[in-house]
Amino acid sequence: MVQKGDIGCDIVGRDVMLVDDVLYTGRTVRAALDALFDHGRPRRVQLAVLIDRGHRELPIEAAFVGRRFQIEENETIEVKMKEIDDSEKVLLVERVA
Repeated sequence: MVQKGDIGCDIVGRDVMLVDDVLYTGRTVRAALDALFDHGRPRRVQLAVLIDRGHRELPIEAAFVGRRFQIEENETIEVKMKEIDDSEKVLLVERVA
């Protein structure tokens, strides 16, 4: 049984691929990297994202990107997946203040 916080394998010296739906500020990826390095030092970490929406706060770049969008600060991207939302789509939504 895998315990909370256990990633289930040894990552030391291995290539690791992090996958995220939307890359925005980079803070979520940074937190994932911090958690990953708590388990050891991989040889290489690469990032794959479905959507890169720009407006980065941290110097993080995805190696693999499905689509890039330069959107306004008042807009957001919603990713719907069949397993959770019963449909598969990417929506550009304007935030109401």
